[in-house]
This record gives sequence, structure tokens and C-alpha cells, in this order.
Amino acid sequence: MQLTGNTILITGGTSGIGRALAEAFHQRGNQVIIAGRRQHLLDEITAANSGMRGLELDLADSTAIDLFAARIRDEFPKLNVLINNAGVAKPQDLTSDTPDVSVSATIIETNLVGPLHLAAALMSLLKRQPAATIIATSSGLAFVPNAKLPTYSATKAFLHSWLQSLRFQLRDTAIEVLELAPPYLQTESLGPQQATDPHAMPLAPYIAQVMQLLEAQDVRRGEILVESVKEFRWAEKSGHYEQIFEDHNKPE
Repeated sequence: MQLTGNTILITGGTSGIGRALAEAFHQRGNQVIIAGRRQHLLDEITAANSGMRGLELDLADSTAIDLFAARIRDEFPKLNVLINNAGVAKPQDLTSDTPDVSVSATIIETNLVGPLHLAAALMSLLKRQPAATIIATSSGLAFVPNAKLPTYSATKAFLHSWLQSLRFQLRDTAIEVLELAPPYLQTESLGPQQATDPHAMPLAPYIAQVMQLLEAQDVRRGEILVESVKEFRWAEKSGHYEQIFEDHNKPE
């Protein structure tokens, strides 16, 4: 993937990884479109980044995705990078006598169905470009789940598998398929306390390392992996899966 001269769409672009990536690519002179559910945040971010565009999108709404994709095809015919980054994470107690299945449904709709739908809706546009890239944000939890986040972890494992199949199916095209698998980061995806958790990697250094890996084209097997996530990624191969799972799921 070239880091300049692109037209890039980033979902979940109003906070965390999405916003940081959007600003990093914007600073390199790319045309960046961010999508998110909160219009006031889209307006705030685009006002602070001249030339960036912000479009409202709810990935849990299939009709909205089709309308959004049609607008992208019409207004941004040179779109060549799709970064499916949006996602939700909610703790769940699977032992509850009164489980709320709607929580799982929302996570699956936002983290899986929406990104797959959007990628499909924009595939014909991406195929028309001389070179294009599809990136999806998974997680270290795709490889070693957080037991408190069972559905979230499972959706990330699904994305990892789906991206492998998509990469294979697109092998004879000009579309590159990449997986961004972050470690535990100082964002607010699980609440304000996460943003200052000393056990989490600060967001700015993470984004800087991601951009360095992309610039150096150090993306083996299509996976963008910083050092701190490799323990999780290779837990099975290293033979330490059980110990790593236990260490990261200790009762409080």
C-alpha cells in the first residue's frame, strides 16, 4: 500500500484508532473520508483537518449502508482504500439467568455484518482502481480471547478468518487485503479508565509504528503486527496459549 495519493474511507473514524489513522493519513496528503454515527464529532474532526470529509453512517443499519455506498461511488469515484475499523465492545456475563442476547446481536451486526456488507457494496468501485487496499481492524483478542468480552473476541477471530479467505479470492486482482491487529490500547473503547490504563499501549506510538510498518511494507501474510501484539498472535505456535490465556483472564 502506498501511503500518499489515496482516497481513503475509514469507518469508526470519530475516536480511537479510526480517528488517529484518519489524521495520520490526512497529514500525508491523502483524501480522507471518515464515517461514524455521531455527526457532531464528524463536524468537529473535519473542522480541525481541512479537506477531510465526514459522513454519517450506522453500520448496524443495512439500508443506510446501501445508501452510503451509493453516495461514496458517486462523490468519490477514485476511492481506493477502505478501512473497516468501526466496532463495539461490551462485557457480557454468559452465566446470567437472564441473558441479554441483544448485546451479542448488536456486536455481531456492527463488528461483522456491517463491515462485510460495506466491503461488498464497494467492491466493484475498488476493482476499478489501478491499485486498491481493503483493511479491517481485528485485535490481539482474535487469537487469545478476553473471557469478559466473549462476543467481541469472537467477532475479531471471525474477521481474521474472513480476511484470509478474501485475500485468497482477490489474489489475482489489484486489491490488497490487510489485517490490522492491535494490542490492548489506551483508548476509550471499554470506558474512560482504559485511556489511562498503564497496562495498555499509548495510541500515538501505536499509530506511528503502524505507519512505519506500512511505509516499510513490513506486512507479512497481510497482517500489520506491532511487537506488543505478537505474543497473542503466535500464542498457539509458541506453545504458550494456555498460560497466556490464563495470565490475561485472571479473576480480579
